[in-house]
Amino acid sequence: MLSGAFLAEDLRFELSILATVQGFYQKLLGDSLGGELPVPRDLDEGALRRSGQELPNTLTRMTRWLHLLDMAITPAMLRQALTPDTDSEVAEALLRYFVRRREPSDVNRDKTDLIATFLYRHPRVPGQWEQSGYGLDGALPLSPFEIALIEILADTDVPSLREEHVQLLRRFDPLREEVSRFRDFNGLIDSGLIGRVRELKQWLDSSFYHPGVLATVAAYNASFGKKFDELFENALAEIKQFGQALEEMGGTILSTVDGVEVTVEHVAAIEQKQMLQADYGSTLEKFRRVSKLKKELDRRPPIRRSLLSPAARTSHAAGGAAAAPRTARAAKVKAPPAAPVFQPPAITAHQIATEEGKLRRVEESIRVFVRVADPKYRQVVPMRFFNLTLTVAEADAYSAAFLEEKSLRADVARTLIRLVSISARICTELEDLKRSQKMSSLWKLHADALVVLLDMASSSTEEAGSVAKLAEQAGAGPAAKSIHESALKLRAQSDVAAKTLANVS
Repeated sequence: MLSGAFLAEDLRFELSILATVQGFYQKLLGDSLGGELPVPRDLDEGALRRSGQELPNTLTRMTRWLHLLDMAITPAMLRQALTPDTDSEVAEALLRYFVRRREPSDVNRDKTDLIATFLYRHPRVPGQWEQSGYGLDGALPLSPFEIALIEILADTDVPSLREEHVQLLRRFDPLREEVSRFRDFNGLIDSGLIGRVRELKQWLDSSFYHPGVLATVAAYNASFGKKFDELFENALAEIKQFGQALEEMGGTILSTVDGVEVTVEHVAAIEQKQMLQADYGSTLEKFRRVSKLKKELDRRPPIRRSLLSPAARTSHAAGGAAAAPRTARAAKVKAPPAAPVFQPPAITAHQIATEEGKLRRVEESIRVFVRVADPKYRQVVPMRFFNLTLTVAEADAYSAAFLEEKSLRADVARTLIRLVSISARICTELEDLKRSQKMSSLWKLHADALVVLLDMASSSTEEAGSVAKLAEQAGAGPAAKSIHESALKLRAQSDVAAKTLANVS
C-alpha cells in the first residue's frame, strides 16, 4: 500500500513536469501562430486534476502530445522564447523533459544544450556559480552548477559518464582559453571553432545528458557566446558606420561578396539582435558573409580611414565653406590662383568592383531590351538621358545565345558588349556630371566614376584589339571590322569625357 502511494506521488510529480512543459509549448506555438493553440480535451487543466487512477494513461497521452509539439519547435524558437523573465522552474522542467527523452538527435541535443546554458546564464541567485565547489566521497570538487544540475535531475535516470568521454570533456578548458584570445570577428569565424566544438559535442553521444557534461558545456557556451556577441557587435557597428559614411558621399555599393553586391541598404537591414538570437548552426553562413564583407573593407584601409575618421568626415562636409574664407584672405596678399583643375584620384579595387557591378546591370538592361524589342527598333536603346544607337553586330551580340561558349564568336560578342556597355556608362556619368555642377559632393562622385571608366575603356580597347587580330587571322574579317567600329566609338566617347574632366572646375 505504501509503495503504491509512493508510486502515485512519483507519477504526479512527473505529470506536473510534463504539464509545465506543455504550458510553455502551448504559449510558444500560440504566439508564433498568432492565436491560442487548442489543447486535447483529455489533457486540459481540469482533466489533469481529475486524472486519479488514470495517471499512467494520462502520462502516456501527455508524452505523445508533447512529442508532437516538440516536432514543431526548433532550437532557434526555443532560444528566442527563453528570456531573462522566464521562470527558472520552467527551464528546469524543460531540462528534465529532454534529459529523460535522451533522443539521439542533433535537435534534441541542441535544445538540451541551450536550456542548460540558459540556466547557467541566469542563476536563481546572482553569482551563485562563482562560489567554490566541494568534493563528494573524496573526489575532485564539483562546480556549483554541476551540483545544481545533479539536484535538478535527481529523479531522472541520467546516463553514466564513460572514461573516453571524460577525456573529451578535458578539451573544453583549452577551448575556453582559445576563445578568450580572439580580438576580431574574422579571426573567430576563420578558426573553425564553431564546427570543432559541435563535432566534439556529437562525440559525447549519450553521455551528453550527464550533469557533469552539461555543466562543462554550459560554462563553455556562456564564455563563447559572450565573446562572439561582443566581436560581432563591433564588426557590424564598423560595417554600418562605413556604409553610413559612404551613403553620405553618394555611394551605394560597399563591396562584392561571393559575387553578390552588398549595398548600403543591405547593411542597414541587418538586425543584430535577430541574428544573435538565432541558432548559430543555421545562421553560420550569414555570419560568414558578414566576416567576408569586413575582410573586403579591411583590404582598403586608406578609404576606410578617410570615411570613418570623424575629422575627415567633418572636413568633407565643411570643406567648401571653410575653404572660401581662407581663399579670400589669401587673395589680399597674393596673386589670384589659377583655376582649379580636376586631379584624378588613385583608382582602388573597391571602385573597380563597384563599376563592374554597374556595367553588369547596364549589359543586362540592354540585353533585355534588344531581345524583346521589335526587330525594326532594337538598335535604338532608350537610356535615362539619351538614346543608345547600336550597330547591327552589337545588337546581334546582345541577343546571342552562345555567350558562355569558349569560341571565337563568343569572344567577339563579349568584346562588343563590353565596349558598348562602357560607352553607355561614360555617357550616363557625363550627363550626371553636367547636372551636378553646383553640388560638389555629387560632382566629385561622378568625376571619380569617369576616371575609373576611362581606365576600363583603355584596357578594354587594348583587349578588343587582340580579339580583332585573332578574328582577322581566322578569316572572320566582318567580325574584326565590327570590333574596330565599336572601339572607335568608345575612343571618341572617352575623348569627350577626358576633355570634360580637364576643363571642368
